Amino acid sequence: MIKIAPSLLSANFARLENEINLLQEAKADMLHLDVMDGHFVPNLTYGLPIIQKIKEISALPVDVHLMVSNPENYLDTLGKWNIDYVSIHQETVPHLHRQVSQLNKMKVKSGIALNPGTPVESIFPLIADIDFVLIMSVNPGFGGQTFLALVYDKILKLRAYAKKHNPTLEIEVDGGVNNVNSTKLIDSGVDILVAGSYIFQNSDYKEQIKSLRKKDV
Repeated sequence: MIKIAPSLLSANFARLENEINLLQEAKADMLHLDVMDGHFVPNLTYGLPIIQKIKEISALPVDVHLMVSNPENYLDTLGKWNIDYVSIHQETVPHLHRQVSQLNKMKVKSGIALNPGTPVESIFPLIADIDFVLIMSVNPGFGGQTFLALVYDKILKLRAYAKKHNPTLEIEVDGGVNNVNSTKLIDSGVDILVAGSYIFQNSDYKEQIKSLRKKDV
């Protein structure tokens, strides 16, 4: 079944614990945390203390997307806190296999994130070593952007390659996901849909999440 990962970037941070409880009641599958450093992307979000508190209060798996220039500085701490999923941008690390190996040793699901302009073929040599790929369908840094349809081709290429080299690989898509494009994304081979603005724009989170699962209902 498709997994829905609400992006807390769009949540109300003045009542974050309540927002997390509402998402759990709404049958979300995991929580997506966009960690931005103001360097790799032109925005700042939350750091390690907030991630720790979210992990403590959440009954859902926590998915940390590191949009930072030095992801290696976070990995030991995230592993110690038993964070469930961690993705590192291919564009930020010259020796990515080292960080992937570190996550695998800590029993954290390891992922590689790709910007819209990065060819998916660039990570094929590491496909057998990772648990998931996060394909960005907007240029990272800000919520509420318009979905870039060019990612469909990347998803199809990745799914075809993964079938031969890592059949259990999960494909995650983040950026501009809504009830209009979710069905095509699922048909293309996506396993995890990250949605921020679409879910939080409506007070009925359960209905918003349900509408993204159209193929499953």
